[in-house]
Amino acid sequence: MERRLPSSATLVDGPIASCYAHDMVASVEHVEKVIEMMRTATARNLECPSRVGNVIELDEDNGEDVLVAADLHGNRINFEKLLATADLSNNPRRHLVTQEVCHGGPTYPAGGCMSHLLLEDVANLKIAFPDRFHFILSNHELAELTDFAIMKSGKMLNLTFREGIQQLYGSKSEDVRTAYLEFLASCPLAVRLGCDVLICHSIPEKVDREGFDFEILRRQLEHCDFKPRGPVFRLVWGRDFREENAIAFATLANAKLLVHGHEPCADGFQVPNTTQVILDCCSEEACYAILPTHGRVSQQEIVARISKLHPKPVRDE
Repeated sequence: MERRLPSSATLVDGPIASCYAHDMVASVEHVEKVIEMMRTATARNLECPSRVGNVIELDEDNGEDVLVAADLHGNRINFEKLLATADLSNNPRRHLVTQEVCHGGPTYPAGGCMSHLLLEDVANLKIAFPDRFHFILSNHELAELTDFAIMKSGKMLNLTFREGIQQLYGSKSEDVRTAYLEFLASCPLAVRLGCDVLICHSIPEKVDREGFDFEILRRQLEHCDFKPRGPVFRLVWGRDFREENAIAFATLANAKLLVHGHEPCADGFQVPNTTQVILDCCSEEACYAILPTHGRVSQQEIVARISKLHPKPVRDE
């Protein structure tokens, strides 16, 4: 089914101004290849056969298991280790779910965040494994879509991200960025497993008190859905880990358990209540989980399936 995307031009209407253009470092041919790659990946997102509305539906008919990873924030070492661990080429019935690569990691010598290159790698991976690689929307990618300013350590992450694009693409940076935004607007919001597990970046706050427009996972998204306090914004920005809230959202989602990213975890994962499991993949303590696409799993079984991306060597006594 053809899906109409919200225009990136209409989504970006916030206060953040464009950086000054620099001389282009990348060749015109490379710029054209990047734009075409992002557009192809956008189409692959929308044409994914397991996509229903804005959710990827996985079960025993289309896969055996799924490696679930969370926030990466420009960490290329962890990204490449996840790809090697998933080994999609040699595991033809495995899926890989990742999220949040923007904002973080190394910078260009003259300044500017290089995480936009990891976003390009995500798009390339979607083209290579269109039916089995899924990149779900997160709050930092949504911030790029809507120019919603994020400050961290005294820096506006949106501007450093855009400065990085300028460093490589110069006068063509807005053309490349537009292709980035079209890809981000096409990303699914969640992945549902046949074992009654829903994977999404986070969950809204106060669902038990205020409810939630769960139809955004099924219907055509509109401009207002992405705005602050809109349902997509609530879905990816929430940090309400109360038991009551988790149960209320899981009930709406017709899920037993929820797996997220979004929250930094000193040990690589957290279990804040009896319904949620939180993963974190952007540090040396990064964790991932390989879950079945069907059957039934308990929260304890999910925790037992969590592994360290960089396991510590076992020392002999």
